Amino acid sequence: MDIQPIAYFRSPFTSKFGLPRQSGIVETLHGRIELTRDYATPEALRGLEEYDFLWLIWGFSENVDARKHPTVRPPLLGGNERVGVWATRSPFRPNNLGLSSVRIVAVRPEDGVVEVAGADLMDGTPIYDIKPYLAYVDSHPGARGGFTDRKQWQRLEVVIPDELTKTLSPQIVQTLTDALALDPRPHYHDDPDRQYVMPFDGYEVVFGVDGNMLYVKKIIPCIAVPEKK
Repeated sequence: MDIQPIAYFRSPFTSKFGLPRQSGIVETLHGRIELTRDYATPEALRGLEEYDFLWLIWGFSENVDARKHPTVRPPLLGGNERVGVWATRSPFRPNNLGLSSVRIVAVRPEDGVVEVAGADLMDGTPIYDIKPYLAYVDSHPGARGGFTDRKQWQRLEVVIPDELTKTLSPQIVQTLTDALALDPRPHYHDDPDRQYVMPFDGYEVVFGVDGNMLYVKKIIPCIAVPEKK
């Protein structure tokens, strides 16, 4: 089956580093779905405004050439324990397909755009299908969640000096704080002297982690690279 993108996602995250590992855990993270020219019509979005949430079927476009294995090591388990790929939501999957539930913020039929919140997609991610979330069939209260019932993300306490946020909106600061609290470092990193750089919304966010504390040290505007002629 040959499938083509029907939309692309626009996000403050321009790389995988720092992306929430699941949809919905950073509710303040806003992005937008931009339909391709063939589907960017008011007719294609008719009725969508009557829903609160969407399912997005999308592509792990950064993992296309990565090696795939029948087992993976989920970061939630510390990266040391292997489980079957089908028992996880690992991005290293045979067909590179992702599934996310996002909240609708606004539908703009005239522009072929849907603004959403809570997505775990990086900027430029291809979207292959959009389906409405239906609570009466999609919600299963009390369902077992495998190893996620036994393990939960330990959130960090984030410290951002006020002088670094003077040019940022309160919403951007909150989203950045929520994302950093999830600890974007690779699971095997635990060096208090190491500094990390996370691209976010046109900035480079420099931070370090010491124990349970994450300290933002710099927020620097990204320097645009001139296009080659």
